[in-house]
Amino acid sequence: MPTRFRLEDPNLRETLRRVEQTIRRGGGRVWLVGGSVRDLALGRQPRDLDIEVVGLPPGQVHALLAKQFSVQFVGKAFEVFKLQGLPVDLSIPSRRLADDTSLPGALRQADPGMSIDEALARRDFTINAMAWDPDTMELRDPFNGRSDLDARILRHASTRFVEDPLRVLRGMQLSARFELTVAPETVALCRTLSQEGLSSERLWEEWKKLLLQGSKPSMGLQFLHHCGWLHFYPELAALEGCPQDPIWHPEGDVWIHTLHCLDWFAAERTEDEPDDLVVGLGILCHDFGKPATTRAEYGHVTSRGHESEGEGPTRHFLERLTNQQNLIDEVVPLVCCHLRPRALHESNASDSAVRRLAKQVHRIDRLVRVARADHAGRPPKQFDGFPAGEWLLFRAQQLAVDRRAPLPIIMGRHLLELGIQPGPDMGRLLDDCYEAQLDGDFGTLEDGLTYVKSRLSAPC
Repeated sequence: MPTRFRLEDPNLRETLRRVEQTIRRGGGRVWLVGGSVRDLALGRQPRDLDIEVVGLPPGQVHALLAKQFSVQFVGKAFEVFKLQGLPVDLSIPSRRLADDTSLPGALRQADPGMSIDEALARRDFTINAMAWDPDTMELRDPFNGRSDLDARILRHASTRFVEDPLRVLRGMQLSARFELTVAPETVALCRTLSQEGLSSERLWEEWKKLLLQGSKPSMGLQFLHHCGWLHFYPELAALEGCPQDPIWHPEGDVWIHTLHCLDWFAAERTEDEPDDLVVGLGILCHDFGKPATTRAEYGHVTSRGHESEGEGPTRHFLERLTNQQNLIDEVVPLVCCHLRPRALHESNASDSAVRRLAKQVHRIDRLVRVARADHAGRPPKQFDGFPAGEWLLFRAQQLAVDRRAPLPIIMGRHLLELGIQPGPDMGRLLDDCYEAQLDGDFGTLEDGLTYVKSRLSAPC
């Protein structure tokens, strides 16, 4: 029986129609595959299209498509094409030159005569191993992916799953995005795999999807735990079993707390991806300092100094995933200062303290989001709306430092105009001016210049 799916996006719909007609006229067949079919089966609209072309060699596919599109080859064997300017990827079924799962880097060769069912067997999970013909509306589902989707089960499509160990992390983010329970046999298979040899760039893409798209990040991380893959991430593994004071943290150990915090974050994402990524990483790493600082004292569990202690583990964790040093430098201050909103609120801190915090973290608005998730991730403890965060954000907005560090009012050019020559003395004076500005001694250029002149005239 034909399966009727409908693409709502007119541009995607028209692009698919043109591709399908072009390939069919050349004697080939087009199948919509992977996440595109999965999303349509869920009643969701895909943001991009994955297309499998069977029956035609790569050169002919390129020649046909190039008549209507700007086409880019991708992949060592040129079995994958991208239509430039369009969210469309096309592939031709391929097999390894050495059909041996012990060769993770083996070259592949296009095999246009491969059946669609065999091509689907080489995909990762059953929910991604469906194919739909937009012309005949035939749905190929040889591994019962639609039934697994209805039952919210994530299951590997075939034994070829082991060809790419990255699929374990793909399972992590898919289970989090679609709230899927992973089949026991898939967990057992994942336990036999290792991420050794996988590039950090590939690992990073899956972690980003967990944080930016996961509906329940906790489900993905628990899957990683059940697979035994936490040992590749010792900073996360150390959280399990690390105790917390049950009065303040009735939810359990630091691992459970972190999972609750991430789920709270996922429900409050802003869809500003750069912001969400930094905040999500800050929440993931915020208690990395607790295993080294947790002590039992007089019947209570404490973790004094865990904020600053978290810097090293956070850097080590992130540096294994990405070389984006600027990103890491944005995350670390959120980890090192995540208790400060509550501390400043309780002490009714001065404007100077708020400015100095802005200087340290640069983005108080992001810090408040991390601290809010930390405060909320303690069920069954009732969430009170986190008034400390609201207070700090309001104060920072009044001072115009909620989204940036205070900009220095007195600059080197101002000192040059006063006849001060470049050198160590100028540097020290600029530092002194900035500190005075943070303390509130002046807030305008005119007052700042008055302050400088008073320093110059003061006796040594």
